[in-house]
Amino acid sequence: MGLAGLAHAWAMAWPWPGVSVLGWQTGEPVAWLQWLALVGLAWLCRQAPSWRSAALLAWLFGTAWLAGTFWWLFISMNTYGGLPAWMAAFSVWALAAFLALYTAAAGGLVWRWRAASPFRYALVFAAVWLLAEWARGRWLTGFPWGAAGYAQVDAMAVWAPWVGVYGMGALSAGLAAAVAAGAWWRGWWPRVLIGVLVLPMVWPSAGRWLAEVQPAFTRSTGAVPVALLQGNIPQDEKFQPGGGVPLALEWYLTATGEALQRLDARGGGLVVAPETAIPLLPQQMDPAWWAQWEAQIAASQSAVLIGLPMGSWQAGYTNSVAGWTPSLDTYRYDKHHLVPFGEFVPPLFRWFTEWMDIPLGDFNRGALVQPPFEWMGQRWAPNVCYEDLFGEELAASFRDADAAPTLLVNVSNIAWFGNTVAIDQHRHIARLRSLELQRSTVRATNTGATAVIDPLGRVIAEYPRLTRGVLDSEVEGRTGLTPYAWWASRFGLWPLVLLALGVLFYYFFMNRCKVD
Repeated sequence: MGLAGLAHAWAMAWPWPGVSVLGWQTGEPVAWLQWLALVGLAWLCRQAPSWRSAALLAWLFGTAWLAGTFWWLFISMNTYGGLPAWMAAFSVWALAAFLALYTAAAGGLVWRWRAASPFRYALVFAAVWLLAEWARGRWLTGFPWGAAGYAQVDAMAVWAPWVGVYGMGALSAGLAAAVAAGAWWRGWWPRVLIGVLVLPMVWPSAGRWLAEVQPAFTRSTGAVPVALLQGNIPQDEKFQPGGGVPLALEWYLTATGEALQRLDARGGGLVVAPETAIPLLPQQMDPAWWAQWEAQIAASQSAVLIGLPMGSWQAGYTNSVAGWTPSLDTYRYDKHHLVPFGEFVPPLFRWFTEWMDIPLGDFNRGALVQPPFEWMGQRWAPNVCYEDLFGEELAASFRDADAAPTLLVNVSNIAWFGNTVAIDQHRHIARLRSLELQRSTVRATNTGATAVIDPLGRVIAEYPRLTRGVLDSEVEGRTGLTPYAWWASRFGLWPLVLLALGVLFYYFFMNRCKVD
């Protein structure tokens, strides 16, 4: 079970440098590996002698899967937070083990339908898998990193604008359970259906082709030049007054000025700098720096978005994105979905956060829906780092189609996790948000992946990771709503949740799990 769980983790982004797996390279999603891992889980849950055994197997799978997915949290806690290595390792394991309780509940519940037909077992397995992932992503502020659907970002791209990442994970789980229950020998139609669904997993180009030929739900609002800044400021120096702080201030000031000149030569555009590119509150900074910053923007035809903390030590501060137009009209976005322990302190855990040395660790929360930044005929919707895991929260801004964002802007700082697969995983998360909403995403990060992603989730430009420089590119805005944007903006994830509950209600209360 542990090996299957690790395979499920590795499928989101293959983590082994220099070791390809049947043609899939480092950092790429491996759809068939994710699916095969679920086939193993579904088969073992069906064969388990009791619901307790099924729950234990699922818990072991879930613990290995989640620890293997976000093991890099160890780096942030130990290398940069100063937590002893044993405590950091235990904390990662404890988080994974706790979150795996949702998977354990799913395994114990699905065992009740162990004798059901392949079709019924598949429906129930898909339903309980969806509920477990939803619960992990929502309760106790939610930690949905590593959801199964991210490994299917290419293979099941055609489904993303309809059902989103949770629906894609449920489809993969249902197909795995059907195979585990022996559906391949129950007539010709299951064989054909399974073959058609499995084909994109082993040949992602087929899944990508289906997404590209599917009728578009959105239409273009034009293209805008962008310059995305990647400072590569060392994380262990980032907040040091004598190290990373002056380096960041000097480099971002100079790089922004040069980027503005290049954009002006193209008729104007937008400069984007990453999360906490400026690691100080505005009032802590030299007024002369601000005067020079605003002067170069005022002298240009382009606008700027940059990540920085805003507020005060007395009233509290937010993890924000600030914007300026050439007329020096200002804009502000405050991060809504904060990271527990890193950005806010959960009740009863202040002792744990005080054990670590992480600056700016207790932010205030912004509103769920905030106005976009309007520039060059586009509505740019910022989100900060971890927020783009919550597609249903980004979709909340799409309820009014005429005022919905035309572009997504993610600013991040993954330097907390070193040169690890976290960079690749976050890229695929952003790709799925673009697929769900059919909106291009521009990403400005400290160390990677600084990239431009098109409305079909394809990376069209990316700056080399762990280097300092500027990615000059162009991004297309879109208007209109995907089915996912329409229903998620109004009801959140509840349509999927109620559908899954309806499946369980029908088979439990109406059929009492009769064997076909």
